[in-house]
Amino acid sequence: MQSSLHDRQHIQNVIETALLVATEPLGLHDLKRLFAEELRADLLNEVLEAIQQAWQGRGVELVKLASGWRFRARLEFQPYLDRLSPEKPPRYSRAVMETLAIIAYKGPLTRGEIEEIRGVAVSTQIVKTLEERDWIEVVGHRETPGRPGLYATTKAFLDDMGLKSRTELPALAELGQLVVSEPESTQ
Repeated sequence: MQSSLHDRQHIQNVIETALLVATEPLGLHDLKRLFAEELRADLLNEVLEAIQQAWQGRGVELVKLASGWRFRARLEFQPYLDRLSPEKPPRYSRAVMETLAIIAYKGPLTRGEIEEIRGVAVSTQIVKTLEERDWIEVVGHRETPGRPGLYATTKAFLDDMGLKSRTELPALAELGQLVVSEPESTQ
């Protein structure tokens, strides 16, 4: 494929359009499929970088997530967007969030290992809630009696959290500062 300025601008317009109308992040393989001719990976990366730069300082930004590239609103504009759909996001119990955090930071692990870390049983409903949200999945089985499933977080979890990989999770020490402590009882 010729890489003249005109062709490059056309490629950029096609990719930008696809990213703007996509409902899910698009991976490099998806973006290459937009064109009949083979698109070089270095050209594709240059075009993505050019699109990112072109959108700097605007209300939306192009970001790379675990499952691909997508446009999203910049965080400072979220309060305005929340007024368009005043529905409250789903709230999850402390048990669900603890289970998710354990899987995110320590996974893949079995339900028994999660229970050992939490110190209490993990109900089927907790696991079902996280699976329905597509935040965890069984990625294998432990080679022990009963072959328990190994739970790990999904690319959808990373996408929803705005992360490329689990290595971008905040350090556990930082996470502890985000949790509001409950007042201690005076017993």
